[in-house]
Amino acid sequence: MTAGSGRQPGRVRPYSLTGGRTRSGHVLLVETFVASLEPPDGRFDPAPGGPGARMLPEIRAIIELCRRMRSVAEVSAMLKIPLGVVRVLLSDLADQGKIRVYGTGRGPGQPDRALLERVLSGLRRL
Repeated sequence: MTAGSGRQPGRVRPYSLTGGRTRSGHVLLVETFVASLEPPDGRFDPAPGGPGARMLPEIRAIIELCRRMRSVAEVSAMLKIPLGVVRVLLSDLADQGKIRVYGTGRGPGQPDRALLERVLSGLRRL
C-alpha cells in the first residue's frame, strides 16, 4: 500500500490463523465449555512486554476472554471469528496447556434448554 492511496490494508483471512487446518484434535461442540489456565509463573500472561506478547492477537484475545469459563460458541461470537477457526485455535491452546476443555456441563441425556438458547442467541448475533 502506498501512502495516500486511500486503500485499507487487507485483513488476514481467518483460516490463515490455523495454517489452513479445519480439524481439531479435541471434540469441541458449540456448547463445550473452555477456560484459560494460568500457570503460577504467569508465563502465558499476554500483557504488553511479557512473554505472551509474541502471541497472535487472536490467541491473546481468546486467552483473555476465557479467563471466565465460556462456551465455544461464545468465543466465536464475541471475537467474531468463524466457529471452525475457533475450534482449531482452542484445540491448539488445550494441547499447549493454555486452556482447559470442560465439556458441556451436562451428563448424558437432554441438553440444558437455557444453554441451548444462549448458544442460539450468540449465533444469531454473528
